[in-house]
Amino acid sequence: MSNQFKIYTKGGDKGETSLLGGTRVRKYHDRIEVYGTLDELNSFIGLLRDQPMDQHYKNVLLNIQEKIFIAESRLAADRKEHLDRLPLISSDDVLALEKEIDEMNIGLPELQSFVLPGGHPAVSYCHIARTVCRRAERLSIRLSEKFSIDETILIYLNRLSDYFFVLGRRFTHDLDVEEILWKTSK
Repeated sequence: MSNQFKIYTKGGDKGETSLLGGTRVRKYHDRIEVYGTLDELNSFIGLLRDQPMDQHYKNVLLNIQEKIFIAESRLAADRKEHLDRLPLISSDDVLALEKEIDEMNIGLPELQSFVLPGGHPAVSYCHIARTVCRRAERLSIRLSEKFSIDETILIYLNRLSDYFFVLGRRFTHDLDVEEILWKTSK
């Protein structure tokens, strides 16, 4: 008999799963929607991090992935005693994103229009991460209307979507590809 960990438990076969703490909920529960969307975001960040880029960006993206896992864990916790044992996303984490945004913005042309995603795979992956992050933020706000969640998570997600937008612009500039601006047609 093998002591190997089995990934399947069969506990979710009837449409339920457990929160961190053991409470059983439907798989479409608001908490599951939020941390499932954050998991999706984390996967896209991994895809983005696999693109050719400066090691600094890879390191920042890896740190972001770790913060996303913290947010997922905190949103999955259904009891205070479990929350107390989990790491936090802090205001310093938000400030670190703001610093990165400010540094990446140096030398970029001022925006006069909306930007259409595309031009290079790395740029497009930034925009996918941005939009999934915005969805996670919307779902987190909805969750916060029903359950108490750490406000810093909401702030971090808001800043994180800004980070991905500016990272996409930075890659457009650094890769010397055209930034496609949206022009209204009348």
